[in-house]
Amino acid sequence: MKNPSESPDHFTESQPADHGWMEQALQHRPSTIGLLVANAVPLLGVFLFGWSTFAIVALYWSENVIIGAINVLKILFADPSLEKMQSQVQPKTGEEREHFEDMTNNWDKHSKILHRMKFFLIPFFIVHYGLFCTVHGIFIFALLGRGGDAVPKMPSLGGMLQVFTQEHLWWGVGALAISHLISFVTNYLGHKEYKQTNPIILMFQPYVRIVVLHIAILLGAFVTIALGSSVGILVLLIAGKTILDLSLHLREHQKFNPSPSLLSMR
Repeated sequence: MKNPSESPDHFTESQPADHGWMEQALQHRPSTIGLLVANAVPLLGVFLFGWSTFAIVALYWSENVIIGAINVLKILFADPSLEKMQSQVQPKTGEEREHFEDMTNNWDKHSKILHRMKFFLIPFFIVHYGLFCTVHGIFIFALLGRGGDAVPKMPSLGGMLQVFTQEHLWWGVGALAISHLISFVTNYLGHKEYKQTNPIILMFQPYVRIVVLHIAILLGAFVTIALGSSVGILVLLIAGKTILDLSLHLREHQKFNPSPSLLSMR
């Protein structure tokens, strides 16, 4: 699978400066606050509803669906500008420079092609990513939802959705959805990130974050279950996910703001 950090034309993108995480968090203050608040919701679930390790991991799985829905909007609104492409892409070989020069000289043509590709990319992403999330969800519900049975039963879609009602998870899903919408509006639209990417890159962008995050979550879940799923251990699981999620969030947006200025904060 193609690395989502690579340009679709095989050029090398310029790497942003490595700014401190605090400066990045302040630069993206609204979405950072939204992320922290949404990730605090499982803490309330643990103390108010007695959420188990399985309930928390199921909630985190639902975030994958939210990320996919937001990514469809990102692909739809993506409108890369020639100026941003010229500042971010550094062709290295003679062939790459020739290809890049042709692209910049015929930018209107290439831009129209990218927009037309959305009619294929969006349905393809929905099907491919939807299958990815479905298989991932079945794995989680089958492995963790039966209390550790030696032979897990295959969960149905209705049964998976029923868990969210029984465990009072829907308001947690709502909090996560609002958090990602805040990031979409303030960062992607407000900071004009849609001018600095293209639909092909966005096709693969969610997978890296999800794979890294959920490998860590599942490993943490198994450790939590092994240690007895006490409240203290669940709090550590939630805290670990929040820290990793914030780190991935800031890293994702850092490439769009290589020189953030605290004086320009909103």
